[in-house]
Amino acid sequence: MKIAVLSQGPGNYSTRRLIEEAAKRGHDVSVVNYAKCYVTVERGNPVVRYEGESLNDIDVIIPRISASLTKYGTAIVRQFEMRGVFTTASSIAITRSRDKLRSYQLMAKAGIGVPKTVFARETADFDDVIEKAGGIPVIIKVARGTHGNGVVLAETRKAAQAVMQAFYVEGVSFLVQEFIEESAGTDIRVLVVGGRVVASVKRQSLDDDFRSNVHQGGVGKPIVLEPSEEKAAVKAAKSMGLPICGVDMLRSKRGPLVLEVNSSASFSSPETIAKQDVAGKVIEYVEENAKGRRKKDRVGA
Repeated sequence: MKIAVLSQGPGNYSTRRLIEEAAKRGHDVSVVNYAKCYVTVERGNPVVRYEGESLNDIDVIIPRISASLTKYGTAIVRQFEMRGVFTTASSIAITRSRDKLRSYQLMAKAGIGVPKTVFARETADFDDVIEKAGGIPVIIKVARGTHGNGVVLAETRKAAQAVMQAFYVEGVSFLVQEFIEESAGTDIRVLVVGGRVVASVKRQSLDDDFRSNVHQGGVGKPIVLEPSEEKAAVKAAKSMGLPICGVDMLRSKRGPLVLEVNSSASFSSPETIAKQDVAGKVIEYVEENAKGRRKKDRVGA
């Protein structure tokens, strides 16, 4: 098969591993920088252009779309979809997972544990928002963010009100979320491929930072999931319509709580720390599913 990894560069660990595994299995694989693609829209002929050529002979795309380029990246994915090209992550599923509020709404509807969350924008009812989120301390985050950016721990009511006031003045939508004290500074990253957990890593902050993201200085170690955690991860992936994704969750007194479903989760920690061949599993998924009948997305925007 001719496989295109939609990525901004082959230097990225996950992109490099996908290329290695696809080539090892005899596939014709290349990296296409989706940020440099452009499309022509005309009746009956959806074209994707890259480096002066039309990409007409691609069988499979593996999108690795960055959060900062979600809108443009998903437009390119959508154009490939219109050509009938198999994709490991649909454009609508990527968009859905990048919207924190929509993600929580869908997971809550599916019966998946999530932290108590309040979504707001132009409101002055700060005290009520804090109470509905479980009281002080609370986590306050912008509705769209990644790698732990745009996330604040407000340990006092005054601090929480100040942060919300700043967002209110700027007209920025934000989430106020309960603080899970028993998991402060730690979380679990689970990689799901084809409805099965293929790797899991516990991430721990190095200092007093409540965020455990590796991009914020966290470190990881392999972890064996509880059955309830494995079930929650698989269910969360399904609720987003993402057969391949990373699921971040917390261990709490009331069971696993899912924080995020990442459509372009890094393979680095799961492969180097948990010693699992995630990229190989992704290519196996492609081989097993690319030739079959495409499943209709039933989640809804």
